[in-house]
Formats: sequence, C-alpha cells, structure tokens
Amino acid sequence: VCIIYSTQINAIASKYSGAALLQKKLKDVEPIIRIEDVDGARLVLDFAEEIERMLGSKMKSVKRLADTAEDADLYHEYNASLQFDYFNALLVNTMDEEGNFIELGGEFPLEENEHFNKLSVNTLMSDIQVPTNVYNKDPNILNGVYMSEALNDIFINNFQKDPTLTWQYFGSSSGFFRLYPGIKWTPDANGVVSFDCRNRNWYIQAATSPKDIVIVVDVSGSMKGLKMTIAKHTINTILDTLGENDFVNVIAYTDYVRYVEPCFKGTLVQADLDNREHFKLLIEELHVKGEAKVKKAMKESFRILGSLCNQAIMLITDGAMEDFQSVFEEFNWPDKKVRVFTYLIGRDMTFSENVKWIACNNKGYYTHISTLADVQENVMEYLHVLSRPMVINHDHDIIWTEAYMDSVVTHSLLLMTSVAMPVFSKKKETLSHGILLGVVGTDVPLLEVMKLAPRYKLGAHGYAFLITNNGYILAHPDLRPLYSDGKKLKPKPNYNSVDLSEAEWEDTEDSLRTAMVKGETGTLSLDVRAAVDKGKRPLFLKNEYFYTTINETPFSFGMVLTRGHGQYMFFGNVSVEEGLHDLQQPDLSIADEWTYCETDIDPHHRKLTQLQAVVRYLTGKEPDLECDEILLQQVLFDAVVTAPLEAYWTALTVDEGMESAFLGTRSGLMRVIRYAGSEKRVGKKFLTPVDKENLFTVDHFPIWYRMAAENKPGQFFFYVPHDDINKGVGKFFGEIDGSVMAQLLKSGLFKRVTLYDYQAMCKNAHHHTSGARPLLSVLKMYPYFETYRFLLEFNICGLWHNDYVVDAHRQKKVELMQPCNTEYPGFMYDTSIRETNSIIKCGRCQKMFVLQQVPNSNLVMLVVQADCDCLLNSFEHNATVKCNRMKSQKIRRRPESCHAYHPHENAKDCGGMDSLIIFLNLYVFLVPVRLLIQDQ
Repeated sequence: VCIIYSTQINAIASKYSGAALLQKKLKDVEPIIRIEDVDGARLVLDFAEEIERMLGSKMKSVKRLADTAEDADLYHEYNASLQFDYFNALLVNTMDEEGNFIELGGEFPLEENEHFNKLSVNTLMSDIQVPTNVYNKDPNILNGVYMSEALNDIFINNFQKDPTLTWQYFGSSSGFFRLYPGIKWTPDANGVVSFDCRNRNWYIQAATSPKDIVIVVDVSGSMKGLKMTIAKHTINTILDTLGENDFVNVIAYTDYVRYVEPCFKGTLVQADLDNREHFKLLIEELHVKGEAKVKKAMKESFRILGSLCNQAIMLITDGAMEDFQSVFEEFNWPDKKVRVFTYLIGRDMTFSENVKWIACNNKGYYTHISTLADVQENVMEYLHVLSRPMVINHDHDIIWTEAYMDSVVTHSLLLMTSVAMPVFSKKKETLSHGILLGVVGTDVPLLEVMKLAPRYKLGAHGYAFLITNNGYILAHPDLRPLYSDGKKLKPKPNYNSVDLSEAEWEDTEDSLRTAMVKGETGTLSLDVRAAVDKGKRPLFLKNEYFYTTINETPFSFGMVLTRGHGQYMFFGNVSVEEGLHDLQQPDLSIADEWTYCETDIDPHHRKLTQLQAVVRYLTGKEPDLECDEILLQQVLFDAVVTAPLEAYWTALTVDEGMESAFLGTRSGLMRVIRYAGSEKRVGKKFLTPVDKENLFTVDHFPIWYRMAAENKPGQFFFYVPHDDINKGVGKFFGEIDGSVMAQLLKSGLFKRVTLYDYQAMCKNAHHHTSGARPLLSVLKMYPYFETYRFLLEFNICGLWHNDYVVDAHRQKKVELMQPCNTEYPGFMYDTSIRETNSIIKCGRCQKMFVLQQVPNSNLVMLVVQADCDCLLNSFEHNATVKCNRMKSQKIRRRPESCHAYHPHENAKDCGGMDSLIIFLNLYVFLVPVRLLIQDQ
C-alpha cells in the first residue's frame, strides 16, 4: 500500500511542482554559476559598521538638539508674567461653538505620512503635549515652551540631513513634551492625558546615572486607610522611574523588618520590567499592623547597598520617632555615599521635622504627600537631586534604551529603541544647584536597524540579533513579545526583559552571552535544537556564531551561519534586459520586508513597493535610488532561471483538489500560481501577506523553505500549513491515540527530544489548570472500515506549542496569563526502521497497529484498529516561574559613566517650603497640582 501511495503522491508532487524542469534549467546554467565561501568573521564586522554608522547619525542629531536647547536657555530671561500662545497638541484644530479656534488650539495643518506610521503629522512644526495634572499656562510651562521654540528649525534640519529619522522630541523637567513632527494628541477614554514624558525610560536614564535603590515603607497600624493607599502609589511611582541599569528592593517594616518578596532577601535585583511588575503585585497585598521601628529597616537597607554609583534609600512613612542618628553615624557618615529621600505621608505634620532631618543630613530630599494628586510631582524631585553632580559637571552622556513599544504616541506594537541626552542650564548663577532643563531624544525602529544585516547573506537558517549591555534582547528572530488577547495581540508583561540565554538556550554555559555583554569580538560553535513552525518542528543544526560590539553604544551585535547552507553563496550573471522581462511576470514577487532598494530616504519613494522600486531603478526611471547591487544581481538571475515554471504551471490541466504551486529562492523571490479561487481554497491564508511564517521576512526564511533545505536531496517535503490545522488536518497524533504513540516511543520508532520555551504564557497558579496534556502529533485521518489510517511526519512535537499561550484549554480570562518557562517534548523518527507492527493490550481487548514508511517522502503511514479504546497516555509539561531565575545575577555591563558626587553640589536644597522658594527663583519648581492620573 505504501509503495503505491508513494508512487502516487510523488507523481502528483512532480507534476504540479515542475521540479524536474527547474533542475534541468539549473543544470543548463551551471557553467555561469560561481560559488563563494561566506566569511562570517568579516561579515559580522561589516554589518556592525553599517549599524554603527546609522546609530551614529541619530546621536549627532540628538547632540544638535541638546546644544540648541542649552544655548536658548542661556539667553532666555525668565518672565513670570509671560503671555505666549503655543500649539497644544491636545487642543490644535479645535473650534468653539462659534467656529473660532480655541485658546492654544489654533489651525495646525496635518497630513498623513507613510514614514510616521501613516499618522497625520505636520513636518513643518512641532507642538506641545502637557499632562492633565500640569497647568498648561503655568509660567514655568510658558517660559519653557517659549525658550524651546528654537528647536523647531533643528528638528526640520535634522530630518532633512537624515530622512530616516523618526520622532524627535524634548521632554522638559517642568512636564511639557515638545514633539516633532507635530500631531493631534488623543486623550484616553476618560478624556485625560496621562502621558508624562518624565516617566519615560529615555528621560529617566538620561537624567540620572545607574541607581541602586532600597524602598523602605512603613506598614505600622498608623498607616491604615488613605495613608497606605498613598504609600502604595508612591512606591509604584518610584518603581516606574527605574530601568534595566538600576537595581532595587522593597522592604516593609513595623517592629520587625520583612522583604515584600522573600525570594529577594538580602540582595538587590535588576529593576527590569518583569521585576518591577512583580513588586507592584506584592505591594498591593501589603497590610498594616503593629508599631513602627524605623532603625532596624534603615540598618537592613544600608547592609544590602554597595554600588560604586548612585545609592539611595527611599523612606515612606507617616512619622519617625526613634533616635536614628546612630544608624547614619555607623553606616553613612561622614562620606554620605547613600542619599536618603523621605516621603511624609498624610496630613499630620507632627513628625515632619524628624523626617526632613533624615533627608537633609544624608544629601537627599524631603517631600510631604498628603493626597494621591501630590505623588507624581514629589517623586520626580529625587531625579533632579540625583542629576545634580552630572549637571554641575556638564557631562552629556548619551543613553540608549532597551527595546520598547510606543503604544502612547505612535500606537504601534513595533519594537524600537531611543537615544537621548540631558539638557542642562549653563547659567552661572544657578550652577551649584545643578538645574536639569530636560532631555532631548529620537526613536529608532529596531526593524530598520536589523535590515542592515540582509537576510540573503545569512542563508536558510541564519539570522542576526542585537542585545543590550545587560544581555537583554533588542532584536532576535526568536523573540516573541506579543501574546493573544482574544483577537488582539498585546505585549507580554516581560516583553523587553527577555535575556539572550532564554532564546539561545543551547548555550548552557552562557559563553555567547558573557562574551557579548563584555563587548568582545569572537566566534562560537554550537549544536542546537531549533524549534520552527511555532515550536512544533525540531531541527538539529550546527551553528557558527559571530559577534562584536557596536561602538559608542551599549549594544552588541551577533549573527549565525549554519554549516551547510549558510557557508556558501552562489552567483550567476544575466543581462538586465533579460532579467527585467522575467521579473515583471504576474506570478512573481519579492520579499517586501527586505531592502533591495532604499525607499525611505526620498519621500517620493516611500509609497513604492520593493518590486516597483527595483524595476524603476533598473529601467533608469529612478537612478538616484540606493540599491543593493549584489541582491539585484541574484534576484535577476533567479527570475530568469525560474521563468519557465510560469509557462509550465499555466499549461497544466489541473485536477480537483490542487490549490497552488509555488517556489522560493535565496534572493527572496517567490513564484506562486493559484489553481483555485480563494473561496474554494482550504488554505485561504497560505502565502498571503498575513501568512508571515511562510514568507520571506526580515527575521526568517519561510518554514517550508527551511524544512525542505534539511530534507534528503531529491525527495519532496510534505507539511500542513498552519491555517489548515483547525480544519481537522495537522493535529498531533498523540491527541488522537496516546496509547499507540506511547508504544511507538517505547519501540524506538520515535526518539523523544526535549525542547524549551522561556517566553511562554501560562495560567496564573492561583487558578485551575489542567495537570497534564495529551501527546500530540501531526496527522491526517481517513476512516477505513474498522481501522484508522494515519499519515505522520517524521519530525513532530508532542505538545501543541502555541507561540502566545501554553495551556490545555482555551483561555477565557486572558488577564490570568503570566510569563512562564516551559519544557516540552519533540519527536524524531528513526528513518532506518521502514516497517513495524505491534499489539497493545487494553483491558478486555487488544489494539493492533501497523506502521510503514512512505518511500521518498517525510511521511509514515499508520493503520490502527479502531474498535478497541485504550486510556489516553499523557505527558506533563513544566510551566513555572522560579525564584532562582527571578533573582539570577547574570553578568552585565553597567554604563561606564557614573555621576554620584560633585564637591560644589548645594546639598542644603533638601526639600520643604524653604527649598520651594529657592526653586521659584531658579525657574524649575513644584507646580500646583490639580489632578494626577498615573501613567502606567
């Protein structure tokens, strides 16, 4: 039966694929083909140099903004009665009932722009966003906006010099946000603008050096009710000001000291998004009781601090009655290396002098928080204090952020990084106070960065990746930052703190990660188990890793070439005229995510597809386009070689059930012919623009291309497209009959392979989850009298491994999902076993099955007796978040610069009403707060 079936299925594949014709054409052109070795060590340096050049251009743009802002402030004289009409992003183009533009809401022309996420923007002008909790006509705001008008010309000039620039901005320390190009700001559903630039990571990192912080909160009985609510909000706001270069812990105290996370006892943990969100959940569970004894808590805080850079204790309390001076004498005086910031909670001022004394005698800052509306502005003061040494020294450190998604301004789920620089007051009369005016910056989409490492040079399984100095992934084809929330995709809670070791988990010694974090240049060889097709198909590959640092940034770049396909490139020459003719056939397309020609430099080119750009360049209509000549040469050659297939496919007499024929080449070229209309096709999404897994993208070659590349030469590879699975095709066999699958494993026909996913999403442990999952395997099922006949693929996985959710049941409440680690099995077929049969005893009956390998394919046929039911065997999977992973201290490279001390710092400016008066005279001060909406 299998021989007959093999003959039939291979005959169909040969007929409709046209493989023999393509092989003949390649044989004919063999004399003009040359093969070259890929020099990975040279290639990684070339790619890094291109990335360095691109990022360097962004840094120069930001430097011009900082210089202009500082000069503008130097010559600006503060005017407390200044009247100035500016374009408020929330109010622009808004009219009153009489048809007149409202105040601060004048006419502001907007036009949809392809380069800026297709948003309506004004590329001739910036505008101003002000949070709801900041008065938009406050004298500080008006003076700052007026002064920063000088940035408009620089914004435009920067964009003209570098058309690949995206958003440019200035975030003021007084709260306003100047954005170029200007947009119409959309408030949230409640009509509130909660976005505060001072909470953004680019602002905080640029404003301060790396910080080690211990948050100490009073949970004694006197803190009950509103006080505890304010205290929790204060802690969360402080946590929001931390980033991956900072370390933190949270201690609660009454008459004894306890860590809110016992797992983190006695240490500081990295303040990445994952840990910050974990702390917030624990803080919500805090309850008050007992009497406050602050001395023990302060001693414990000093014991766990020990950084060479900024160190601070944040004390949150409604009063301090003890004699705590001895603690500071023992641990902090006279050097005062640890700053202490104090937050007096509640309306009672009885202990205000004690609480203020703690801050003022430890180079910190004291604030009084009596309402929730006071929290935001008061917490931000500590950043200004920590920035003083840097400001006085006038050290302009350029910072780069970790990967993040800008869901507020651009409403995009694309990953980006930001480059930013602090802006200081250069006025001599305020120098010792270290006035931070704000931060300037620009965004860099990481997709554009990775396009500088073209996929066609890396082969079927090769890829490039980028990490930070902390080992976190900026870009990697195995990074999955989103999960499914019903029909929507949302960022995972820990999407920007995925460590390289969680994607490259075969590097068990962390050799690759350690070398890259240290900024080294080198190579590494690894045998890897790669899981493709949403984790369902294991591949065994031999990877060569090449890595180097990106100078002037905290980033390291790496790339992978796989032994075999990744080691060589072949080239063939054809004339442009011949190639152009074949390139414009209707069945042909090229990878639109690849850069054959740079279409983002000239605005007139931005609406061109890559194929349109290539054709216009080659025909001389757009000679100024910058194109990849090597890639164009390859795609022209591939177009000519594959051209006969179009005529062959068109001339075929098509049998019912055939839907498509297609091919792909290393140059990203695809030819597709549809034998059936979309309404009749089973695989309606297959090879359409939404079917990213089966197309050439920036991250990967198509699944079918990668699997076929590892298939035995001369054999067809058969697989089920993902969108067919819900139609009864492509399920795992163990889900249908676990007892037979278990017997196949026991007999050695399939070998179990352990795979890992450190980016999975699992149900919260507090809610019910199934304890086990059935074995699963790819199948197609046919009823056959009292037997079932199955076709199985050789390489399968025993767990339906979803990219977004790991659980046996469909989720109804997605808010219960949390990041987790999973271990799951894959199975490799032993091709040396061509046929076997067995009997399984199932209580009162016996189940017989026969397995035969389908010759010249990656399939086996399995016939199973169907009238005997056996209990389903199942295999558990591991899905846990472990304490040791949460507090793991992997090697990291902190930024080299640190600004924790300056002898001329005015440490007497330590909060309270006296310092409020000082700040009034220095232009930056605490503004009256009407309403605070926390920007999470």
